[in-house]
Amino acid sequence: MEKRTIPRHIGIIMDGNGRWAEMRGLPRFEGHKRGVQRVKEITEAASGIGVEVLSLYAFSIENWMRPEDEVSVIMGLLEESLKGEFLNFIKEGIRFRVIGNRDKLPGNIKSIIEGVEQATDKNNRLVLQCALSYGGRDEIIRAIRKAINKGLTPEDITEERISGFLDTAGMPDPDLIVRTSGEQRLSNFLLWQSAYSEFYFTNTLWPDFTKEELLEAIHEYQMRDRRFGKVSNSSGSLAGSGGSGFGVRSAF
Repeated sequence: MEKRTIPRHIGIIMDGNGRWAEMRGLPRFEGHKRGVQRVKEITEAASGIGVEVLSLYAFSIENWMRPEDEVSVIMGLLEESLKGEFLNFIKEGIRFRVIGNRDKLPGNIKSIIEGVEQATDKNNRLVLQCALSYGGRDEIIRAIRKAINKGLTPEDITEERISGFLDTAGMPDPDLIVRTSGEQRLSNFLLWQSAYSEFYFTNTLWPDFTKEELLEAIHEYQMRDRRFGKVSNSSGSLAGSGGSGFGVRSAF
């Protein structure tokens, strides 16, 4: 693996917790519990190889429409994991931050998030960015409203100005986005920021996604020809080791 081409920012759509549990005859919350355990391993792996930002799609804004008892379990697991990992974030130099629409979050969860964010704000080994109550379209709408409230005119609107109003302001765009469970779509995740991201899809359900598969995804990323709309350095080269030209490679 080429250290010089480690992606600065990796986004992961953590999909498949419920299916993992159902396949084993377990209640869905057992899948979410196993998924939380997987987060710790993958965070440690990303930090260990030099990734700067790891964005995890934990709970979409659409997920509020799930059964109330399942949402309650997820919120409880979030609260428990943040309290349990707080000291580890400090020890390992991990900066924790949340992106998403916080207005919908329970008050106790918002308080815990704010406390962990403040306590880890100066950490600089890895930014762990949790997309919680998050939707890409909602984020863009909120960014436009911020721009309007700031009094920007149409002539003031640029990509850089809009990026500065997004939840991810100050963070590099994701170089690589991974989705587990076999689905091949973004599901409203980092829509603006992923314009030139590379994608890696795998059938592996999130609770079974290991450090080894993360490394495999990064290795696949390193084989891509990232042109950003420009002509390739090597004549006739196509983006992606699969030769599709779209920078998308399935790991099936």
